[in-house]
Amino acid sequence: MLADTHCHLYLPDFDQDRENVIRKAFESGVTKILIPGIDVLTSGQAIKLCSRFPKSLFAAVGIHPNSMISHNNKIINQIKSLAHLDCVVAIGEIGLDYYREKTSRSQQLDLFLTQLEIASDLSLPVCIHNREADQDICFYIKKWVNDLKLRNSPISNNPGVMHSFTGSLELALEFIQMGFYLGIGGPITYKKNQILRDFLPTLPLKNILLETDSPYLPPQPFRGQRNEPLHLSLIAKTIADCYKDKIDNIAEITSLNSKNCFHWK
Repeated sequence: MLADTHCHLYLPDFDQDRENVIRKAFESGVTKILIPGIDVLTSGQAIKLCSRFPKSLFAAVGIHPNSMISHNNKIINQIKSLAHLDCVVAIGEIGLDYYREKTSRSQQLDLFLTQLEIASDLSLPVCIHNREADQDICFYIKKWVNDLKLRNSPISNNPGVMHSFTGSLELALEFIQMGFYLGIGGPITYKKNQILRDFLPTLPLKNILLETDSPYLPPQPFRGQRNEPLHLSLIAKTIADCYKDKIDNIAEITSLNSKNCFHWK
């Protein structure tokens, strides 16, 4: 039982063999896959895919900071509308990206805060993209979580996941203190990430989620190739090695974590 909590199956990389990729993942033990959108179009495509594999595929809807979309009432209303559908279990992929900055920081922040409010209004967890924006992400997420607690929101204790986490121990502890899960993917297998492998087992397993971010960030043996959910077991194995635990236990705990975060059945 493995849950891939971040996989962009709608991208053209999978156009030639999408259903085969999904079925191979199921055969390898992946039972749940979350497909986050990066704009209105891909959010809709994620939902369409979910309709073909109900109870196995789920969607998150949102606008990625690199999508070069500024705050637009029409677009926001479309995201709100999609977010009400049954297969939608989160708002995402949303956040801040100060590495590429395809959209200005002020535009990114405006869109980010608006989508956090949608998540709050609908009591949906968030999938957060953070690239070189630690300070602002922490500041605004902390304010948002405090507001959730004041509202007695049902998601205040499990507000979402920090996607593709590769930050410091201090940053990890700060997010965990706010109730967030850390999405651990292919980078945990990379040689340069020994520091992450060293401090990971000091973190509670109850705050760890598995993800592939397919077709991006393949595990070490597949660097330079397309990533896919089939490779999730390699990530689970590396995490098991870090914790000196059995892969079955890692799979069971992280799958339960995903259920607690996204409330899927």
